[in-house]
Amino acid sequence: MKKNKGILILVITLFIIVGLGFTSAFGIGKTHTGAAKNINLGLDLAGGVSITYQAVGETPTEEQMKDTVYKLQKRVENYSTESEVYQEGDDRINVEIPGVSDANTILEELGKPGSLQFQDTSGNVLLEGSDIATAEAQITQDNMKNKEYVVALTLTDEGATKFAEATAANLNQQIPIVFDGEVISSPVVQTTITGGQASITGMESYEAAETLASTIRIGSLKVELEELRSNVVGARLGQEAIKTSLTAGAIGLALVIIFMCAVYWLPGLASGIALLFYITLELVILNAFDITLTLPGIAGIILSIGMAVDANVIIFARVREELTAGKSVRTAIDVGFKKAMSAIIDGNITTLIAAIVLGLKGTGTVKGFAQTLAMGVVLSMFTALIISKYIMRALYAIGFQDVKYYGMQKERKTINFLSKKYLCMAIAVLVIIAGFGMMALNQSQNKGTLNFSLEFIGGTSSNVTFNEELSLEDIEQNVKPLVESVTNDGAIQTQKVTGTNQVIIKTRELNVEERESLNNKLIEKFGIDKSLITVESISSTISSEMKSDALVAVIISTICMLIYIWFRFKDIRFATSAVIALINDVLAVLAFYAISRVSVGGTFIACMLTIVGYSINATIVIFDRIRENLTIMSEKKDGLELIVNISITQTLTRSIYTSFTTFITIFVLYILGVTAIKEFALPLIVGIVYGAFSSVCITGALWYLFKTKLVSKKNIRK
Repeated sequence: MKKNKGILILVITLFIIVGLGFTSAFGIGKTHTGAAKNINLGLDLAGGVSITYQAVGETPTEEQMKDTVYKLQKRVENYSTESEVYQEGDDRINVEIPGVSDANTILEELGKPGSLQFQDTSGNVLLEGSDIATAEAQITQDNMKNKEYVVALTLTDEGATKFAEATAANLNQQIPIVFDGEVISSPVVQTTITGGQASITGMESYEAAETLASTIRIGSLKVELEELRSNVVGARLGQEAIKTSLTAGAIGLALVIIFMCAVYWLPGLASGIALLFYITLELVILNAFDITLTLPGIAGIILSIGMAVDANVIIFARVREELTAGKSVRTAIDVGFKKAMSAIIDGNITTLIAAIVLGLKGTGTVKGFAQTLAMGVVLSMFTALIISKYIMRALYAIGFQDVKYYGMQKERKTINFLSKKYLCMAIAVLVIIAGFGMMALNQSQNKGTLNFSLEFIGGTSSNVTFNEELSLEDIEQNVKPLVESVTNDGAIQTQKVTGTNQVIIKTRELNVEERESLNNKLIEKFGIDKSLITVESISSTISSEMKSDALVAVIISTICMLIYIWFRFKDIRFATSAVIALINDVLAVLAFYAISRVSVGGTFIACMLTIVGYSINATIVIFDRIRENLTIMSEKKDGLELIVNISITQTLTRSIYTSFTTFITIFVLYILGVTAIKEFALPLIVGIVYGAFSSVCITGALWYLFKTKLVSKKNIRK
């Protein structure tokens, strides 16, 4: 690359960064298109609309209410993945949708039962969605023993009678299935169907069958609903949470860039420029794709920032290794990027696999986390492998060609990590045992295995009308501490009802004495009328179906990652070791939750998923180096133990630096954050520190044991 071209690349890069930064800060045009302030924020950060529905007629059964809550949850995801639906009292359902200020635009659709219809070709309604009891995707075989994807329907007693009449009258004709005015399927009636069981055949894939079955389930609300009230509510965490998160992010980013420059000199500067490119581009894309940003979403961004820095650390370490081997600076840059490519791609793709599966199979906050993580992973790979590379080449072209600007790899004595493998594994096992032991102890003392917050187990919602409209700052500084003094729990959600003096306070389940104590303290401090305090029990916002969806998504993503690692490394022992190490890291963080009694709320799932992504990425880097060293070193001559120790030692700098830079961003978030953010950041800090220990001391040792202890008969004969 010539000097003029190098200058041009740097100027264009800086121009793009400034342009993206300006767009993020101020937007474009009178509408301020692209401004960060226009990014959709979730209920926790910006509030939205809250609608309360009441069941029409007799009080529904518990099963009917749970079914309706879940189906409404699936439906409101069309507005935002961060929408929440939960039961209030015996016959009411609350729907909260972020980023919406006009409840009238969604009231009719959400509260309309039976919006799914089976019609004849003339448009006459044959069945309502409420006539369908269940709809499930299945894999069967046709008469030729070929695999066939179908949707199995079970109808209610009344629906079975209607369906028998409808199919008899429409033989060999289509019966369009219409959801919210749109035809989603047009099956042909092949025979009169009696008995209440039917199958829709001709699906092109299992996914298509599952999509149709899911839509039919969503459209068959069992409970008829009518609007009771609707409010526009403020952010649960308050403006202070946004302010401190932004401040912490800016400070953390600055410290990371300073650290990279101090350690890697000129390459560190290149990574700092690339990181600024990444951050500004991500802010613009968040806006462009209308992604709703919540606290779990911020976790996904933090993880992707850590992975962006990680990729640069891997590259720069490789460049220094090549310089130490006597290569020229120009050659070292090219070879360093080339050798780092496999570790970066494998690490990011495994995380991306998890994000895609979580996005497809997860619900609610899991889906939102997956979206921001997937976007961040793709952008971080682009900035690390493309932007950083061209910036370094440009800096070299304009005159920074001396080795002193890049640094040399100091000769490091090989550390015998495997000599302590059993000790490290024993520590890991003891941590996990301590966690399960503490959960058992907590359960025996009727505290619950973990300190589940209202998102998981429900709680108490108090609607308090104050004598004057309180500001968000007043609620944060005066109301929350008072409530916390009663509950002795920092997991408190407050929402201001816009345009009124009302504040909604959500806490864990309060007993009669605690409710009375809270009421008295509110009356004493604010002089409010006791009759203007209404209290209701509310269900969890994370339903059992959502929990099972998240669990299934994690299991599927873990299996997919295992298969990918097996395919890439051509050795099931690499994949097995990686998954075991991943499970170990998750259980260690779970042990921390059990021992510390940190509140397990909506951010818990995001925290665990962050640890999964972080853990697998660190493991891949070490395994990539082992794989490489196996091709250039002889197991017989050098010994497998030496190869593993050398590989871990060579990647030790990466493990320490990446953990440290990610630690910086989250630690600043913990120091500056409000209570809810602290309870989110602290387990992440523990996960990062433990993950560094696990990746360095356990992953390589696991693979070594599998390699030496699980020897095939074929290898023995050799």
